[in-house]
Amino acid sequence: MADLAKRRTALANAPHPLPSTTRVIAVVNQKGGVGKTTSAVNLAAALVRAGARALVVDLDPQGNASTALGIPHHAETTSTYDVLVDETPLADAVQPSQDSEGLAGVPSTIHLAGADLELAPLERREFRLRAALEQYLASLDEPVHYVFIDCPPSLGLLTINAFTAATEVLLPIQCEYYALEGVTQLLDTIERIRQHLNPALSLSTVLLTMYDGRTLLSKQVVDEVRAHFGDRALTTIIPRTVRISEAPGFGQTVLAYDPNSPGALAYREAAAEIAQRGAP
Repeated sequence: MADLAKRRTALANAPHPLPSTTRVIAVVNQKGGVGKTTSAVNLAAALVRAGARALVVDLDPQGNASTALGIPHHAETTSTYDVLVDETPLADAVQPSQDSEGLAGVPSTIHLAGADLELAPLERREFRLRAALEQYLASLDEPVHYVFIDCPPSLGLLTINAFTAATEVLLPIQCEYYALEGVTQLLDTIERIRQHLNPALSLSTVLLTMYDGRTLLSKQVVDEVRAHFGDRALTTIIPRTVRISEAPGFGQTVLAYDPNSPGALAYREAAAEIAQRGAP
């Protein structure tokens, strides 16, 4: 308890500088179950709590980010599918989150499951999210400071749209066996996107998730990831906690569900690091 109180005090005094231009961050790992969606929504909520405005774009057909933000995503909802396939203005799909003022989301629906095939024959298929996002951000009276794009666990056209729209990639890595499995393929994809579609893209942040301090394995994974990625790995590590897992079931981020829990505190610390680092 004393440690948590000390960390809360440090956070209260920590600077959270707002970026001068919108930081668009694709949250991606082609492995499922690594805390990708959880990290996207909770980092966004933490940055909003610190005074920023944030938007979460749900590109995963499962719609888990939409659920965690408490925004409707039934089949009739205007969603990222409509934006990508039918070129519906992004503004028509943006919904305010019930979590906190300053946080909004663009939901996904089940229609997104077949979007890769529907996008394949379309013109500028890789740039449709980028065009929609640029138009939306330019139309706002008040700037959005952070856009988090929650990607599906694959490297198809949906994820490529996220890569062309973003300038940063955030890679969540679970502190479990095979933590780095597939990471080489992901890094190769990012490099190809840089060469051919979006020279501004970079892997800026690696976030270790689901850490269990009782196991030697978790500690070994932390050492391995930090040796591999260096200072791109955040100092903050997200613990494996029940509260983080429970929160989406109530349509909330963990910061709204249990703001004093260790998981909520860890995401606030990670958000502070991201804000202080600034864009690469």
